[in-house]
Amino acid sequence: MQRRQFHLLAVSAAALGLVPAAARAADAYPSRPVRLVVGFPPGGSADINARLVGQQLAKELGGTLVIENKGGAGGNLAAMDIKRSPADGYNLFYGTSAVVLAPSLYSKPGFDPYTDFIPVSLTATIPLLLVASPQLPARTVAELVNYGKENPGKLNYASSGAGALLHLGGALFTDAMGIKAEHVAYKGSAPAVADLLAGNVQFMLLPINEAMPHVRAGSIRPLAITSDRRSPLVPDVPTMQEATGRKDMEMGAWQGLMAPRGTPPDVIAKLASALQATLADQDLRRKLAEQGSTVLGGTAKQYADYMKQEGARWSKVVQDTGTRLD
Repeated sequence: MQRRQFHLLAVSAAALGLVPAAARAADAYPSRPVRLVVGFPPGGSADINARLVGQQLAKELGGTLVIENKGGAGGNLAAMDIKRSPADGYNLFYGTSAVVLAPSLYSKPGFDPYTDFIPVSLTATIPLLLVASPQLPARTVAELVNYGKENPGKLNYASSGAGALLHLGGALFTDAMGIKAEHVAYKGSAPAVADLLAGNVQFMLLPINEAMPHVRAGSIRPLAITSDRRSPLVPDVPTMQEATGRKDMEMGAWQGLMAPRGTPPDVIAKLASALQATLADQDLRRKLAEQGSTVLGGTAKQYADYMKQEGARWSKVVQDTGTRLD
């Protein structure tokens, strides 16, 4: 009886407007579809994971979440879109490593990754595979490096776009290995892979979830993986550290959930709680693992600190390799 009385009083208080408006808004959130913007085309590594995470996140929030792909300028267009969108919790950004590359690559990227967004939590990271065209007479990293040194001017490497992680990772690799290779930028990884299959380019770095269908088909040759340990998807493929002896070749296409600056704290808290539950879901973790992804998670501060570390790291690569875009 007492419990029922308390419930009725709580309902009456809310009806009379005694509960703060922000609390009522957070309780009601989401009351309409939430837009999750991905800065790359459908079918890419970020899009694949955004859809997996987004589907489970919608369940945890008890609402509808719509993925919107807004490719272009290495993810910058999506970042600028979210920066300009209402900070109401209904416009979210599936941020990737590209967001911290922009300040080093462009004098005016159109946003500041550290002040224009609120980091909610990291979601996952995807290791990259160094893959080669079967037409290239190299079956190991050492053979690729030797080929490059013995045949100057004959190597090209592809990427999903100028300034993308795949570009900078390739620049870091060629610089570290002391080989000359021409960078060929494409509008997305799909056309890059098409030219790799055709032998028009000789090698590239590719997220493992995009590479595996071609690896399984035998149409591209995996040489090394950029994670700190071997992947169960390709257990015979060595890590870059094993293949080169260098520790600075570890990298991944990491991702996380972000919101525009000014989004209400109560909404951010609800998103963080729902995302934590999302990343703990065993079925989602299995699906991500099947794609070669590693779940990250963590707090907003850990996400912010991680972004700063990655930003500093890749800023040095941009400077050392001269890959600035303007």
